[in-house]
Amino acid sequence: MRRRVVIIDDSLDSRATLRKALVKLGFDVIGEGARGSEAIRRAQELEPDALFLAVGLPDMDGLSAAAQILEAHPLPIIILSGQLSPELVQRAKEAGVMAYMVKPLREEELLPAIELAVSRFEEFMALRKENADLKRTLEDRKLIERAKGVLIERDKISEQQAFARIQRASMNTRRPMAEIAQAILLSEETVGRSSERPQR
Repeated sequence: MRRRVVIIDDSLDSRATLRKALVKLGFDVIGEGARGSEAIRRAQELEPDALFLAVGLPDMDGLSAAAQILEAHPLPIIILSGQLSPELVQRAKEAGVMAYMVKPLREEELLPAIELAVSRFEEFMALRKENADLKRTLEDRKLIERAKGVLIERDKISEQQAFARIQRASMNTRRPMAEIAQAILLSEETVGRSSERPQR
């Protein structure tokens, strides 16, 4: 499957040279631009497999654009720069950029750079998903523990019985145990608020 790429560079010559090399390598260049705002818009609208983004753009710094894109619509970004500055490289790393190439670009370096950027990005996204799943699991566990505590205190049952009740409700309703726990906690909060209202 051909990879779809976007090129954002205010240099017409650089853009044309890069487009020609990418097409020759079998990539589809689905969008181009010369401004950081275009990079942000193209990333959102076209959802390319990779984005080539120059550092020096007329409306905004390319690395600032990269940071905005990676926050809103993560994708592999390859930074293009006329210099190998340690400061720029550090900023690129902090922004989450997957590759950094120095102009003039060499055609033989393009394919490895893109494949490496895409591979690193996929690993990063898998790790981020794993971390999010782990965080959700921990949060779910806390909810279940709190709901168990409510059942133990309210219904004077054991911890094992409280867990079994949540588990049974989850199976009967085909809803996650965390949702059942959340419902128990919300119900308890409602009852608590009702009991606090002054009697007329």
